[in-house]
Amino acid sequence: MSNVIPFSQALRERTWSGHGESEGAGFMTDLMNGAGSRDDYIALVAQHYFIYEAIESAAERMKNDPTAAPFISSKLTRLPAIREDLAFLIGDDWLEQITPLPTTARYAARIREVGATWSGGFIAHHYTRYLGDLSGGQVIRTLMQRRFGFETNGVGFYLFADIAKPREFKQTYRAQLDAVNWSDDERERVIDEVVAAYRFNTELFIDLADAKAAAAA
Repeated sequence: MSNVIPFSQALRERTWSGHGESEGAGFMTDLMNGAGSRDDYIALVAQHYFIYEAIESAAERMKNDPTAAPFISSKLTRLPAIREDLAFLIGDDWLEQITPLPTTARYAARIREVGATWSGGFIAHHYTRYLGDLSGGQVIRTLMQRRFGFETNGVGFYLFADIAKPREFKQTYRAQLDAVNWSDDERERVIDEVVAAYRFNTELFIDLADAKAAAAA
């Protein structure tokens, strides 16, 4: 791969199709266009808990890794907000009422695996989740607030109170990606892992749709 193109740009271009497939999955499309229900939204938030528990546990392990450390910021931490959202949406016993779907379990296991052994793989998942949250996540928040009457309770996951300028934050993050001294082979591995992360997201939406259909049968 040519080094003329910044890595962050190559990463975006090479993974764009997977990003579109993830966003276009039927479950999410329904939720965004008004066909989805409040329960559908709750089901999504519940799966986020297991994913972010994995990635933020991995971040704790990776915080002293010289390659991964620059990407880890408390400003991005989502788990406390997810817990508060689920307490609001489900009740104080929310943890007893939720279980990971099959794709979520595989997704979280993969995050834990790379988060213990491979900084590039950890960064791939970190990038996929958090930059997505700072981008499309803000659209989701606005739509859910409008649709279900949420103010901040229930959508705290999408509120980044400590990031005043998300665009600048993302620019800095991408500059950090460009600054990592990975070999071309390692960059290819990271790109492949981002593609895998998008695939997990798409398959999760399919799982959510299947679970909804099964519950309605």
